[in-house]
Amino acid sequence: MEYLKIEHRDRVALLTLNDPERRNVVSNDLNEELVSTFDELEKSDTTGAVVITGEGRAFCAGAILDDLLDAGELQKRGDEASLPHIYRGFLRIAHSSLPTVAAVNGAAVGAGMNMVLACDLVIAGTSARFDTRFLNIGLHPGGGHTWRLRNITNLQTAKAMVLFNQILDGEAAAKRGLAWECVDDDILIETAVNLASEAASHPPELVAKTKDTLSETSKTFDSISSVELEVGPQRWSMQQSAFTEMVGGLKKKIAGEK
Repeated sequence: MEYLKIEHRDRVALLTLNDPERRNVVSNDLNEELVSTFDELEKSDTTGAVVITGEGRAFCAGAILDDLLDAGELQKRGDEASLPHIYRGFLRIAHSSLPTVAAVNGAAVGAGMNMVLACDLVIAGTSARFDTRFLNIGLHPGGGHTWRLRNITNLQTAKAMVLFNQILDGEAAAKRGLAWECVDDDILIETAVNLASEAASHPPELVAKTKDTLSETSKTFDSISSVELEVGPQRWSMQQSAFTEMVGGLKKKIAGEK
């Protein structure tokens, strides 16, 4: 692949956005490669999690401005599908059944921030810069940007970044909840892969169902409905070999200690 490098580290797939001369912009070619790659990774028995990072000095510089202008012209002609077409790469990440980690090096701008927000976990390097940028170019945020940003942080942080042009470095992003932690650039990938390996160690179907449940919690506002949300998936998990074999082994160990 030309715009996406793939490296496998045990059960973790390390995907590197690979268009450094253009600071890894969200191009049509990159989107196509992201969609096809995730299609294949989700079918693989040997992949349990994904880490996404950028080649060179930037994570992702956002959408190509000419593509946005073209989408605007198509909108005028009644083509409502043009903008979602631009979003399809990071939405494929957001809707993946695999656990995903963004290892953010350098700038993540506009749609590049959407690529970050699409991931389940964010690890920032000290070089990271998180810049929403939409209003600076006269464009309303898109692709679920405001919802994802508010969901991972809070309303004030989302407003500060979107309306007041506040750009966060890696340390500030960790402080505000946009990133799980900030680490030195030289250990960024290692840290992200190690965390991804933890998620990849669990049964894939169990992880996928748990991701679904976590997504549904945004619609849950009380204790009773939160219990009901988890009952079905938990009952399913109790019938699976990962649980029954673990319990069986634990019972044997306890019996042997008596």
